[in-house]
Amino acid sequence: MLRMDRLSTTLVRLTMDRPPANALTLDLIQALADDLARFGEEAEAPAVILTGAGGRFFSAGGDIREITINAKAAIPRMRAFHRLLTALERYRCPLLCAVNGYAVGGALELVLFADHVVASDGAKFGFPEINHGLLPAAKGMRQAMNRLGRRAAERLLYSGELVSAQEAQAIGLVDEIVSFSDLQDRTRVVAETLRLKDMHLFSAIKRTFNDAAQMTDDELEERSLSDMQEYLNREETAAARERFLQRKTRQQHG
Repeated sequence: MLRMDRLSTTLVRLTMDRPPANALTLDLIQALADDLARFGEEAEAPAVILTGAGGRFFSAGGDIREITINAKAAIPRMRAFHRLLTALERYRCPLLCAVNGYAVGGALELVLFADHVVASDGAKFGFPEINHGLLPAAKGMRQAMNRLGRRAAERLLYSGELVSAQEAQAIGLVDEIVSFSDLQDRTRVVAETLRLKDMHLFSAIKRTFNDAAQMTDDELEERSLSDMQEYLNREETAAARERFLQRKTRQQHG
């Protein structure tokens, strides 16, 4: 149902593998959240690539049959899904999506919380819930507005229509479009490049991205000062600053 491939000591690929459409069941949602929590506790937390098995679906979103058969299942599944979105948002290292096909409904919410999205040229995206008697998670809708802007989010949420990978890139949902055959390799290259950055600084940037909209100016100032006190005293960041100054000196005298 959820395959984990340790590609290197600092890179993991999680593959949703639930034919025919990789739909998000309660078990799959919980497995994703549990794995992210476990990876985040590692001293050298890995970059994570999330993808789907097969060539047609990244994921068709929440498995509607679960709540059709048993309406009481809807509440625990939504609680678990909110926990998963929170885990995605707070994951301190690079989180990427390799979108191999349709990413709709709850699956699109997963994509919205990625730090970088690579899509195959045949991928499709959308929020069809309004046409199916459902609603996305409130946290996912807020993220759609924050990532895409209110107008683009309204278009997707109110219409329920799907958009192509090219349209998704135009509204800022997708970073890169590649052929299906190049998808996994390209996403791995980006993941490895991001993971080479200073993860202390990466996680600080990501944390502020997530918190800034709810923070006052005084809180933002305090965050800036506390982060600065931490990174100025770290050997890794001091070494990076020294390399930068040496490079500038060479350029000026070259």
